[in-house]
Amino acid sequence: MCLILLLALLVAEPLDPREKAEGFVPLFNGSDLTGWKRYATKTDTWIVEDGKIVCTGKGGGWLGTERDYANFILRLEYRLNPGGNSGVYIRAPEEGHISRVGMEIQILDDHDPRYAKLHFYQYTGSIYHVVAPTQRASKPAGQWNSLEIRAEGRQITVVLNGRTIVDADLDRVRKDPAVAKEHPGLARTSGRIGLQSHSERVEFRNLRLKELP
Repeated sequence: MCLILLLALLVAEPLDPREKAEGFVPLFNGSDLTGWKRYATKTDTWIVEDGKIVCTGKGGGWLGTERDYANFILRLEYRLNPGGNSGVYIRAPEEGHISRVGMEIQILDDHDPRYAKLHFYQYTGSIYHVVAPTQRASKPAGQWNSLEIRAEGRQITVVLNGRTIVDADLDRVRKDPAVAKEHPGLARTSGRIGLQSHSERVEFRNLRLKELP
């Protein structure tokens, strides 16, 4: 019985039948990092623990998929410790400053006092340093947050805990020459999906994805 319970903990939660019917597939098998690759990071920075992908906070770099994705809907849940800081990379190349040469959807403990004076485009759900969220929708540290990122052509939409907080036309954003110069990744049409290791422990679970035409 104990072995059965242990194995159950190491298996990702099954897809919701509705999501499965819609074409979503798991990005994480719940037991190891098959399908993922460590980029510029230590081996023990990313581990699997109780059916979750865990960033231990022992160094920078990131964990990325082994293949590229272009148009998709990505859904996941994350949980931060107090003061936590992370991000989800999309359409990322394998090298470079990913929030510039790719795109980063910010994950942050918005409620921590140390972040009270950040720019709006640095808070959770932003296309980091580019597009600010329309509202704060993250839960306090220690609680699970639900994040959906839709990348469809030149449109990027972010839904946090059921609230749409970013709906951005990348071509419109790139009309600002300074933004286009600093963020060449906004022009990318495909790349890796990644999870950022900033400096604190972060947990991820229920990662699933639907590719779009």
